Amino acid sequence: MELKKCKLGDVCDIFGRIGFRGYTVQDLVESPKDGAIALSPSNIVNGEIDLQKVTYISWFKYEESPEIKVNKDDIVLVKTGSSVGKTALVRDVVHPITLNPQFVVLKNLSVNPVYLSYILKGKNFQDSLWAITVGSTVPTLSQKNLAEIPISILPIEIQKKIASVLSALDDKIALNKKMNQKLEAMAKRLYDYWFVQYDFPDKNGHPYKTTGGPMTYNPALKREIPVGWEVKQICDIASFEKESVRPSDNPNIEYKHFSIPGYDECGSYVLETGESILSDKFKVSEIDILVSKLNPWTSRVIWGESQEHQICSTEFVVMKLHELKEKGFLYSLVKQPSFIDYCTRGSSGTSHSHRRVNPEYMMDYIFAYEKDAVQSFSAIVSRYALMMMKNLRENRRLTALRDKLLPLLMNGQVVVG
Repeated sequence: MELKKCKLGDVCDIFGRIGFRGYTVQDLVESPKDGAIALSPSNIVNGEIDLQKVTYISWFKYEESPEIKVNKDDIVLVKTGSSVGKTALVRDVVHPITLNPQFVVLKNLSVNPVYLSYILKGKNFQDSLWAITVGSTVPTLSQKNLAEIPISILPIEIQKKIASVLSALDDKIALNKKMNQKLEAMAKRLYDYWFVQYDFPDKNGHPYKTTGGPMTYNPALKREIPVGWEVKQICDIASFEKESVRPSDNPNIEYKHFSIPGYDECGSYVLETGESILSDKFKVSEIDILVSKLNPWTSRVIWGESQEHQICSTEFVVMKLHELKEKGFLYSLVKQPSFIDYCTRGSSGTSHSHRRVNPEYMMDYIFAYEKDAVQSFSAIVSRYALMMMKNLRENRRLTALRDKLLPLLMNGQVVVG
């Protein structure tokens, strides 16, 4: 296959926000009806556009810079700041989008947009990009230098085939992520029905409180709870792990390592060999729920799997359940806003991003408890969790396959039929 060598600027136009058309907080608006989305680096997650949390800019500022209005099949790329090089293909535009000053947008592509987006994510391009990035405090890449980065382009029909193969892998990864989000939402909604509204199924299968189930005021919780329920602390249903292991003492073991950065990157764990982990780690088992004691703590909750050689950062509190049948309940409990507020009130540290929660304080959290309801709920949520774990494992395999194929396909070393 013939590889045509060219420069990035040969296959697209590159636009960024012009300096004198920048904006201030006065140009920001609260609602999508009042303005367009101003894309920021946090809106690129795992190489895809994520608009769950966005900033809106006034329609005046949006219309002031028509050259950076973002359209379907454009490619956005971060040119300044700690996220330099983050890039994503714009697969759809559900609301008008423009750029903040950290971005450039690639438009008028003369190559397949999906194919080019994979080139930009590839190691060769990223290495070239960082080689011309200047500034130690605030890394910055000029549009002129970006346009000069060399790339190699295959014939258009091959581009389409490569794009199809890699897109199929990414589509499956995205589908698994969407399924996990749906399962998380189902678990959250179910917890709200059962343990906030107390509409768990009674002995006749009817919603308890709605159909007149007796309630009584509890002074510790400062609210009504079902008659016959009791108040417990997390330490009543779980202990926390204190035993640690040093992986470097066992270099032949491939540990399943739950780290804070690894979790933040992929929402799960990364595999590291014992030889490369030099500090003490907590042991993790199937009966454990991991909760970060480093802010933001409860956005990092991990379900311990039934595998050998699981370990985690000591920045996690490893909650070890007395009964495995209550695991789904504890998993949902530590994701609740009330638990988050409790941890926030009891945290300490020099800054918001470095605040920590003492494990003993975390384990003293109180809640309403009834064994049959807790274990019935846990059985349902455990099924959800096992499906989520399966999807996470599949996504790790698919991601590894995609990353292995990417350079081979782009260099013409693997032929797509």
